[in-house]
Amino acid sequence: MNIRRKPASLIPQLGYFNVAADKVSILEKTSEFKTKILALVAAAKKRIYMTALYLQDDDAGKEILTAIYEAKQKNPELDVKIFVDFSRAQRGLMGHAQSIGNVRLYREYAAKYENPIDVLGVPVKSKEMLGVLHLKGFVFDNTLFYSGASLNNIYLQQEERYRYDRYHLIECKKLADSMVNFLKNYLGKAPAVRSLSEEDIPSKKQLKPAMKMLKKNLRKAHYKVKPEKETLSGKQVAVTPLLGFGGRANLLNQTIYEMVRDTERTVTIFTPYFNLPKKVSKAARRILKNGKTVNIVVGDKVANDFYIPEDQPFNKVGIVPYVYETNLKRFIKRNQKFVSEGLLNVYLWRHDANSFHLKGMSRDGEYHLLTGHNINPRAWSLDLENGVLVQDPNQLLEDAFESEYQTILTHTKRISHFNDIESIKDYPEAAKKLMKNVKRAKLDSILNRLL
Repeated sequence: MNIRRKPASLIPQLGYFNVAADKVSILEKTSEFKTKILALVAAAKKRIYMTALYLQDDDAGKEILTAIYEAKQKNPELDVKIFVDFSRAQRGLMGHAQSIGNVRLYREYAAKYENPIDVLGVPVKSKEMLGVLHLKGFVFDNTLFYSGASLNNIYLQQEERYRYDRYHLIECKKLADSMVNFLKNYLGKAPAVRSLSEEDIPSKKQLKPAMKMLKKNLRKAHYKVKPEKETLSGKQVAVTPLLGFGGRANLLNQTIYEMVRDTERTVTIFTPYFNLPKKVSKAARRILKNGKTVNIVVGDKVANDFYIPEDQPFNKVGIVPYVYETNLKRFIKRNQKFVSEGLLNVYLWRHDANSFHLKGMSRDGEYHLLTGHNINPRAWSLDLENGVLVQDPNQLLEDAFESEYQTILTHTKRISHFNDIESIKDYPEAAKKLMKNVKRAKLDSILNRLL
């Protein structure tokens, strides 16, 4: 007789930091994001370490960078480093006129202020489409402010429009030290990582040997978490920083998979771009068959940051939201039985002309993953990702996370049938034509690996 063994679990083996539950807080409004960053910058005494895909050359980006530079001038001993993607910093926005990108802003500020700060470009892959720096998190002294957002007008709601994300604060010196030490040791000291404030930035071709070494080191990298000497008290939660790079075997990917696989009652997934890795999709279907509940909150195609309104000229980049919507419809159709039974709840988010950028997961009221990982094949195998797992066995944060969840659902509708979602025949002519060409050439599977 064959005995089916229960798969080994990684999560129970993870090291963690003990954090008092009242040192974890959640912002629920995008309008609070910039205000909080500016307050934390002004209050920082020893260090500011920030990682984001980009810090944009626009009004909000300038406001953040100005605040950081002024803090540095008032306190020259302040340790400041900003890490952004090397490629993304040196190009304009997709679909817009070519430009030298955000490096113009960094050079301008470096020339204007006496005490410099480090704005560093991290070249994760030789081509941007094959992987970018997608690490998230801002450290101000001993506080980690974690969000999947980058820094520009729309993420920071400089005007009326906003890009909706999640915003979590954790006060813990050991956690902050772990995040900073990784940045110092693996990125700050890497020859491939270069200042973007300089006039002569080496090309990727020139950096090729150094980039090869960086990738090799990152595949073995992880955040250092020394086991706590004391057990978790009744007023504490366990917090673990996780890194993801180099394919399926990394800690972050495995945690995402186990969050779904080991669900006892309910798992909730937030993703702006619906394209679940096969392993995660199969795990979700298995637990649905076992009577567990799966909630998925995803942006409507109109709330996708690549969406091009019908009154604007269409270009190839505009196909992206339609590819994701097609994926979503196919997934719901395959699992319509569970939708009808109330086990699979797919919520589409849409609010005026705003966009949706939420990521992360919650399971059984006890496990909460804060991450910039899109839970898609690209994040799974190409980008450099990270996340923070919060384990809350006493459900001390249950009310806070439930409040955040209900706020997120404010501008959503539940999909009751796959026909509630448009098909290719319903799309605007330009999008319809391009989608048909993509399917005819069988490029959709390739796109899904890169999106």
